[in-house]
Amino acid sequence: MLPDRPISPSTLSVKDLPWQIIWDKDKCTLCGKCTAVCPVNSIEFGVFRKREFKPPVGFTEAPAGVYKSYYGIRQKTDPAYKCVGCAMCNMVCPNDAIAPARADETDKLRFHGDRGGQARRRGGRRNVQGGVLDQLKFIRISMLTDPALDAGRHEFEMRTLLGRILSPEDNLKFMQTNGWIPPVREIYPLVIGSMSFGALSPTMWEGLQMGIAYLNEELGMPVRICTGEGGCPPRLLRSRFLKYVILQIASGYFGWDEIIHAIPEMKEDPCAIEIKYGQGAKPGDGGLLMWYKVNKLIAAIRGVPTGINLPSPPTHQTQYSIEESVAKMIQSMYMAWGFRVPVYPKISATSTSLAVLNNLTRNPYAAGLAIDGEDGGTGAAYNVSMNHMGHPIASNIRDCYLNLVKIGMQNQVPLFAGGGVGKTGNLAANAAALIMMGASGVQIGKYIMQAAAGCLGSESDRCNICNIGLCPKGITSQDPRLYRRLNAEDVAQRVVDVYLSFDTELKKIVAPLGRSTSLPIGMSDALGINDHAAAERLQIKYVV
Repeated sequence: MLPDRPISPSTLSVKDLPWQIIWDKDKCTLCGKCTAVCPVNSIEFGVFRKREFKPPVGFTEAPAGVYKSYYGIRQKTDPAYKCVGCAMCNMVCPNDAIAPARADETDKLRFHGDRGGQARRRGGRRNVQGGVLDQLKFIRISMLTDPALDAGRHEFEMRTLLGRILSPEDNLKFMQTNGWIPPVREIYPLVIGSMSFGALSPTMWEGLQMGIAYLNEELGMPVRICTGEGGCPPRLLRSRFLKYVILQIASGYFGWDEIIHAIPEMKEDPCAIEIKYGQGAKPGDGGLLMWYKVNKLIAAIRGVPTGINLPSPPTHQTQYSIEESVAKMIQSMYMAWGFRVPVYPKISATSTSLAVLNNLTRNPYAAGLAIDGEDGGTGAAYNVSMNHMGHPIASNIRDCYLNLVKIGMQNQVPLFAGGGVGKTGNLAANAAALIMMGASGVQIGKYIMQAAAGCLGSESDRCNICNIGLCPKGITSQDPRLYRRLNAEDVAQRVVDVYLSFDTELKKIVAPLGRSTSLPIGMSDALGINDHAAAERLQIKYVV
């Protein structure tokens, strides 16, 4: 007998999916909230047919089977509607009758993810757990040189510098030769990395900006946020809050018409200009904002039609080397703002990072270098790129800093590290470790999404649908029905909380080192690890 549903090579059972919906018929009241809130429509109402045995009355009748129908919740097995494990159904269910559960074996969906000839593309971060950063220990405690080891009773200036830092003699010489001095900004060492207006929802972006403004103006913490590629709302460009923003330009040049036109009307200069040449999640590949997110607002800001994919080229079309980049892009950005704004490049962490850094050291126009490690998250990357390409940020930033030490320029070119910082929740410890290995500051993205807005994505491949605009929390969606779930003021409050807690933890780590007046940049004698190979690679102490 033929089955009710045809079975083809792509047919899957619920057992083959990575997430399975557990539904309790006795608790469910069929209110429909779970099916309404599911971002990927992986569950639906269904009619079920059940046979019940009807016992005979006495011995005069034969046993009979009675068929009854009832309504219930059914999980779809089509790969296009697979459950992503976000648990929004469980959050809205008034009776706790439904919840996703992780499959107890390797799912088969990975073999069916290339339908239509397209490799799997997703958001989030790598599916690889752990890392070196969480294994590092702080082993240097200055017991006698600092009487105020308690960070709660000690005053700290947790600040770092963004910009080319020349000696007074070199500054004077540069001023006489060029007529200007390379600008330098004093900022907080934890920067919110590049997440564009388009990748994030309007509510999320507004909440981040509100939180940054409060930290600066009410708490005196010079926190900065990078826009990512795609420009920003015109009202921000013409407001006094622009000084807290790092504007990014990338190979797609999206949104830069709006920025250039706004320069004469800017009340404040931006903090800096970041030129993106690569990102950690997909080194050698350009950015991508998928058509799901390109609504009228995003299209207007970026100067493109609605409803089309917006891929950025892997490299800038007009530059073929870092020397040409410094000569063209960096100097032109300096000139656009009258040589008042620092300009620096952002690259992917690869074995070629040292070559880029060496070329930057020869030109005082470069205000620093931001390096994005392999764990850097993104809104849309191929699965193979996220899991199999890139360089760990710890060893890459260490190589770059030691190279600066060799040529005596470790205090001139600031390095900013990103990619997986706080991946397991240890934000302050990860940041402090990177600073002690040579970074002047760190950039975070995914962490602030998880902490400030409750992002559900994880390295176990839970949710991670940032790329298609169906974010169940409304963080990365341009659909009003989804991003209205977020409250911008709540996001701003959580951003402030994150920074206050980070500041407290960082002081707790720095205080015992005896470095109470400045960040311990490059203070690697305070680090140890119980992995001998890692200790040799990072040139830090091996402890057991």
